[in-house]
Amino acid sequence: MTDAQPITRRKPSQNRQIVFLGLFVVAILVGNVVLTHQFFTSQFPGMADFMSRWEGTRSFFVDGTSPYSEEASLNIQQRIYGRPIIEDEDPGYFVYPFYTVFLVGPTVFVDYAWASAIWMVTLEFCLLASLFLLLNLYRWQPGVLLLPILLLWALFDYFAARGLFLGQPSHVVYFLEILTIWAIFRKWDAVAGVALAFSTIKPQMGYLIVPILLIWALVSQRYRFIAGFGVAFVILMGASFLLQPDWFGDWLAQMQLYPQYTAAAYPDLGSPVWNLMQHYLGLGPVAEWIVNILVLVPAAWGWYQVLVHKRDELFLWSVTLTLVVTHLIALRTASPHFVVFNLALVFYFKQISRRYGNGLVFISVIGLIIFNWALFIMTVQGRNTIEHPITFMILSFGIYALLLVTRRQWVTYGPRLAR
Repeated sequence: MTDAQPITRRKPSQNRQIVFLGLFVVAILVGNVVLTHQFFTSQFPGMADFMSRWEGTRSFFVDGTSPYSEEASLNIQQRIYGRPIIEDEDPGYFVYPFYTVFLVGPTVFVDYAWASAIWMVTLEFCLLASLFLLLNLYRWQPGVLLLPILLLWALFDYFAARGLFLGQPSHVVYFLEILTIWAIFRKWDAVAGVALAFSTIKPQMGYLIVPILLIWALVSQRYRFIAGFGVAFVILMGASFLLQPDWFGDWLAQMQLYPQYTAAAYPDLGSPVWNLMQHYLGLGPVAEWIVNILVLVPAAWGWYQVLVHKRDELFLWSVTLTLVVTHLIALRTASPHFVVFNLALVFYFKQISRRYGNGLVFISVIGLIIFNWALFIMTVQGRNTIEHPITFMILSFGIYALLLVTRRQWVTYGPRLAR
C-alpha cells in the first residue's frame, strides 16, 4: 500500500485575492500609461531607440513595406530628424530580427505619444519585475524601509533611467534573461527556454549566454529547457519568414552596416575593452583581442567546472560572469545594457545586509545612484548628451573584478540548482 499525497486546492477566498491583485496591478499599469502620456510623452516626444523599432514595425503593418527597406528607413529618419540623415548621423535603421515586430506591433495602431507611453510603462514593469525576481532568487526580504529605495534604484539609476528615456528594448531583454535564470532555479524549464528564445530580439546581449545555456541544458539533461527554447524560436522564425520571406538577408545587410555608422556617429564609444585598449592606450585591435581572450578565460574555466565536473554551485557565478563579459567585449554596447549587472549587485547588496545590516545597503544604493549620475553629468560631451567612454568602464570592469575575488561567496551563499 502506498502513501498518497493529498491534493491541495485553493480556497475560493484565495482565488478572489489573486483576481483582485491582478486587477489592481492592471489598474496601476493603465493609470501609469495615462499619466505618462499626459505629463511626459505628449509633451516631450522622443525615445529614439524605440522610435526606430516602432516606425519600422508601423511601416510593415500599416504601409506594407519591409522594416529593412529604404522607405521604412526614410520614415524612421523623418520621425527622428524631420529629414533624411546627413553624413555621420545615425540612420536609425530597424536592425533588429524581424520577430521584434511581434513585440512592438500592438502599439503601432495608436499615435506615437500613446505608443511611447505604453512602451515606457512596459520597460518600467520589466525593471521592477526583474528586481522582484532577483529578490526571490536570492531569498532576500530587504524590509519595508529598504525596499522602496531598491525600487527607486531599479528605475532611476543612471543606466536604467537612460534606457527608459531612450525606450531601449534592452530592458525587455534584461527581464527575459533574469526570468530565464530564475525559472531554471525553480525548474520551470519550459518557461526558461521560451524566455531565452524571446530574449534573442537583441542578439548582442545574449551571444554568449544563449549557446552556453543550451549546452548546459543538454549536458544536464534538462530537455524541457531545450524544447521550450526550440519550439518558441521555431515559431518566431517561422512566422517571420511567413510574413517577410527575405527578412534574414536584409537584416544581415543592416547588421553589417551597423559597426560603420555607429563608429561614424559615436567615434569614441565601443566596448569597455575597446575603450581601454584603443581609446585610452592606443594599442590597436590586436591588443584588444588579446585582452578579450584573457577576459573570457575565467568564464570559460567556470563553465568547464560546471559542465565537466558538475559543480552546480558555480552555475550562477558562471552565468553572471558570462553576462558581464558579454558587455565587456561586445563589438559595441550601450550603457542601458548594464542593467543586467543588477544580477550581481543585488547579490552583493544582500551580502552587505547579512554582515552589516540594511543601513549600509541604504548608503550603498544611494551612493551608487549619485555616483553613476555624477559621472555622466561631469563627463557628458556636447549638446547631444553623448556619453564619455569612462561611463562604460568603471561599473563593468568593477563588477568583473568583484566577481573574480568573491567567487567563494557565490559558492557559499548563492542559491543552489534544484536536482
